[in-house]
Amino acid sequence: MASSNPSKIGSIAHWALKGVVALAFLAFATFKLSGQPMMVQEFGILGLGQGFRYLTGLTEATGAILLLVPMTSRFGALVLLCVSVGAFIAQATRLHGDVMHTIVLIAITGLLSWVAWRSRLTAPAVEVA
Repeated sequence: MASSNPSKIGSIAHWALKGVVALAFLAFATFKLSGQPMMVQEFGILGLGQGFRYLTGLTEATGAILLLVPMTSRFGALVLLCVSVGAFIAQATRLHGDVMHTIVLIAITGLLSWVAWRSRLTAPAVEVA
């Protein structure tokens, strides 16, 4: 029986989670940027204008792409965490919607941020000649 390497399994799980999160945020961005009626209505209720909808969609897409690039993964996770916190605030205050999905996104993007920044802090220093 072959033994499994826990660090390899953890790495695969980490990349799978990042992939799922990136796809989700790319989908969210697509809904906003394509002008889906529900998104237009929600951002109308927020009262920040439709330009904010475009800004949010671009931020989500950028964060998702940054999340998938190893050198920028920690920044992507942090951007998506900030977007998730903003979504929670919007849902809890102005939209009065279901906040559970935003809490889940905060937990997942928070975990990804923590792992990315923690691994950055514990990585051996690279000397530049």
